[in-house]
Order: sequence, then structure tokens, then C-alpha cells
Amino acid sequence: MTLSHSPGSQASNTPLVRIRSLHKSYTPAVKVLRGLDIEMKPGERVVVIGPSGGGKSTLLRVMMGLEKIDSGSITFGGKPYISADGGYGKTVIDTSVRRSIGMVFQHYTLFPHLSVIENLTLAPCKVRGEKKSAAAGRATALLERFGLGAKADAFPAQLSGGQKQRVAIARALMLDPKLMLFDEVTSALDPELVAEVEQVILQLAAQNMPMMIVTHDMWFAKNIASRVIFCAGGVVVEDGPPEQVLGAPKEERTREFIDRVFHIRQ
Repeated sequence: MTLSHSPGSQASNTPLVRIRSLHKSYTPAVKVLRGLDIEMKPGERVVVIGPSGGGKSTLLRVMMGLEKIDSGSITFGGKPYISADGGYGKTVIDTSVRRSIGMVFQHYTLFPHLSVIENLTLAPCKVRGEKKSAAAGRATALLERFGLGAKADAFPAQLSGGQKQRVAIARALMLDPKLMLFDEVTSALDPELVAEVEQVILQLAAQNMPMMIVTHDMWFAKNIASRVIFCAGGVVVEDGPPEQVLGAPKEERTREFIDRVFHIRQ
């Protein structure tokens, strides 16, 4: 089974994602995003790093349409996607655009009462009206590809953490997303299970799947990213190629973070 997500269908100068002046607060005293500006090109693999509370996971949740925003806007493929209606304090989301985005969370979010293959086929059948047999065929191919063919009839409680996360990735791919969001997908796993999930994501990267990844794993960031963004205090502090941001950061705040993270891991 081959996934093709080449950017050829879009003009090369049109960003896949354009985030402008994004503000998000949970209370007047808790401001998480403070005017975030990011552009992402088709085919890019953007890894977002930074200290806890810096707005990384909130950014992904906003991009998935799971959080309201205070102000700012997001376009996707040149089309308006999310904006704040300042006059009424509402967040406007184009749900047809949202269907082009898949997200995988830290804690799997699988339906415990459904088998693995039922978890994969539920959304295509309910959302797109796909025939169950066709969805099951695609699901089986994905499970085989991710080394889970023997687990199709198992239930989530019978799987390891790494297997659950691979199923969650396969489930997101069932809706043929044009962008994948990964929020700390390895942080809840035992160390020996991390590699199997990272290998699946590296497979997607090899097929030019655009993705935005929040992670604390600097080795993974270095190996998967075409670009690294360091966020702190709700803004972008540094943005560049992984070898520059991780190896020779320009900003003092970035250097302090990188030094601390690598020191902790040694």
C-alpha cells in the first residue's frame, strides 16, 4: 500500500499551513499562545520543541479545531480554516478543511470496546459512508504495513503501548489526511517501545507526508525533522533546519533549553 502526498497539486509558493498572530488563553491570567506566527510548506516535517507550558500541545489542538482561539487565523492549502470572530468572541472553523488533518495523541484515544479493525473502519464508514468491506480492506493493508496484521481482531486492552500507538496512527491515516499532527506520541511509552512507533512515523516521512510533531525526544527530532521550531512563552523563539536549531542555536533561550535537555539525557 502506497501513500502519496506530494505537494505537486499545490502551487509551490502557497504554504500548506499559514498561522498568523495566534493568541490563545485559558483564563485572563493564563495566556498560552501570544501572537504565534508559523508558515509550513507542503511536504515539510516540522518538529516543535520547547519547555512545558510553552504552548506546543495547545498549538496542535488549535490546528485540529479542538480549542477556541482569542484572535488570529489559520489557512490550510490557501483556504481560510480557523479564525476568531472578534465581534462575537467565537472561533470559526471550516469543518471540511479539518477533515484533511489527522492527529495522534499521547494517550492513544482508541475505543476500548471496539476491536483494532473496528477502530480503524468506524470513521471512514460513519464520516464518508464508505462500504465496510472496502474500509476493512484498507485497514488490513495498513495493519500489515505497520506489523499489526495479527492484531486485527484484538482489543486495545490486549495490546502493548507501542502497538496501541501504531493502531492510532493507522486509524488517523484511514481518512487520507493531507497533514498529520503528532502530540508527544512516544512520551507515555516504555523506552523499548519508542523505536517501533518512531519507525512508523519515519515511514510516513519517507513518503512525503507533511507532519507537525511535538516531542521532547531530541534524537527523534534530529532524525525526522526537515525543520525545527523552538517555542517558549507562547511565541516562536527560533526556527530553522534541525542541524542549526539543535546543533548551533542562535538564541540564548534556545541554547539554554538544548543544553538542559541533552544534559538530562546523558
